Amino acid sequence: MKEARIRVVVVTRPTPLEQLIHRYGTYGQAQFYLSSRGQDIRWLEENHERVQNGLALAIRGIPENLSYVRVSRDELDRFLFGPDDRIMIVGQDGLVPNVAKYLSGQWALGVNPDPGSYDGVLCRHAPADVGQALRWQAGQNGFRLEQRTLAEAELDNGQTLLAMNELFIGHVSHQSARYKIRIKKRQERHSSSGVIVATGTGASGWARSICQQRKISERMPTPEEARLAWFVREPWPSVATQAGMDFGLTDANTELELDSEMSEGGVIFADGIESDRIEFVSGRSVRIRVAKRHLNLLVPSQPAGKAEPRPAAAASKKR
Repeated sequence: MKEARIRVVVVTRPTPLEQLIHRYGTYGQAQFYLSSRGQDIRWLEENHERVQNGLALAIRGIPENLSYVRVSRDELDRFLFGPDDRIMIVGQDGLVPNVAKYLSGQWALGVNPDPGSYDGVLCRHAPADVGQALRWQAGQNGFRLEQRTLAEAELDNGQTLLAMNELFIGHVSHQSARYKIRIKKRQERHSSSGVIVATGTGASGWARSICQQRKISERMPTPEEARLAWFVREPWPSVATQAGMDFGLTDANTELELDSEMSEGGVIFADGIESDRIEFVSGRSVRIRVAKRHLNLLVPSQPAGKAEPRPAAAASKKR
C-alpha cells in the first residue's frame, strides 16, 4: 500500500497594507487616502515587510521531503483539507480560529511573523522554528498537542456552525434580539443585545471583557476543558420579557437552547466573522454545546514547573 504523502498547508491572510491597496485600487491611491487624513502609510509598509519576511523564512523551513500549498483565508470554505495535511497558520492569532472549523483531526501550528505587532497567544512558533516543529512526531519532546475545545451551534434543520472563540446569537443590526432561552428546566423570554457563548480559548477575549465589566468571579473554562460560558448582553426586563438568566456555564452533558422570535435579521455567527453565519429567525431553534470535534494545536512544551496560563477572572463577586 502506498504511503500517504504529507502536505503542508500554509494559511495566510492579506496584510493591512494589501487590504488597503485592494480597497483603493493602487498603492498611490491608498497612500493619498491616508495622507489626506494626516496618517502615514509607513507603519503599514513596515508591518507588511516584517510579515512577508517571516512568511518567507517559515516557508524556507518546510522540510524538503514535504510538499506545500498556500491558501488565503478567503479560500478556506472552498479548500479541501486532506486527512494527513499539516496546517501551518502564519499571521495574527485570529487566523487560527478562522481555520479551526475546517479541520477534522489534522494538527496545526501557528507561526508569528511579526512579534512586535502580534501577541502570539495562538501563533506561538517563530518562523525559524518551523522545520523542527513540522518534523515533530507523537511521543517526541519539544512540542505537545493542545486539544482545544470548540463550541457547536446546531439548528433544528440540521445546519451547524463551529467556533473556537465564541458564538454570537442575536440580531444582525443594533436592534434588540428576541428569543426564548432555556437550560435544563429554566426558561425565560428575552429582549437583549444578544447572547455570547465562549470556549476556554475565547474566555481570554470578549468573555473576559464581559466578566470584568459585570464583576463575574466564577472560574472560566480553560482552553482544553469541555466547558462553555454563556452571557446575555443587556437583557431588558419588561411586562413580556425577563432578565434573570444572564450568565451560566455548561459542560459536555449540558446544552443551551434558544428559540428565535425575530421575524427578520436573526443570525448566529462565529469568531467575530459576521459573514460566517447562519440565519436564526422565528420558527428556528438552536442547541449550543461542546463540539465533539476539537483543534489539535501544536505548541512548544512548557518549561518544567511552569503552569499553563489560565484566563483571568475578576476578583469580586458576581453582581
